[in-house]
Amino acid sequence: MSKHNFVICIENSDYPASLEKRKIYEVVPDEKASEVDHIRVIDESGEDYLYPASCFIDAHLTETVENAVANAA
Repeated sequence: MSKHNFVICIENSDYPASLEKRKIYEVVPDEKASEVDHIRVIDESGEDYLYPASCFIDAHLTETVENAVANAA
């Protein structure tokens, strides 16, 4: 089973410098973030930050595709 989780940005109006619409972002597990309807993702800065969960949808990638995206340089 893949250890990566990816989402697709669908809303970036409050974060145009940090997020790009239609781009895939890797999720960093953060249970406290989910309690307040946020998720932690690695954004354009290369760092992980909290964003509203409503800015994203689950990418529903197959394990093979998840691994390929995770290993892309």
